[in-house]
Amino acid sequence: MKSLSQLDKEAAEMLAIQALAFIGDEPQRLAGFLSSSGIAIEQIRGAAREPGFLAGVLEHMLGDESLLLAFAATADVDPAAIGYARAALASEGKRRLP
Repeated sequence: MKSLSQLDKEAAEMLAIQALAFIGDEPQRLAGFLSSSGIAIEQIRGAAREPGFLAGVLEHMLGDESLLLAFAATADVDPAAIGYARAALASEGKRRLP
């Protein structure tokens, strides 16, 4: 498993993109994400370019322990790393505000 060292923005984005792909791999997971986020499937590609959206993907995952553990096992990461990645992306989004 990868270590829990502090994640930089790029590593956090890559983990979030991996998480989004994991969610999209199964129709039930994708439907749950679309329902909870309120985003339309055709908007995902554009939204994925935004740190706030990627933080939201990880927030969704953190809200569902079974999803979190399944993804962490598949991605070979410690589940806590997902929380660190969300925090890194959320703080990045805040720094961009005027």
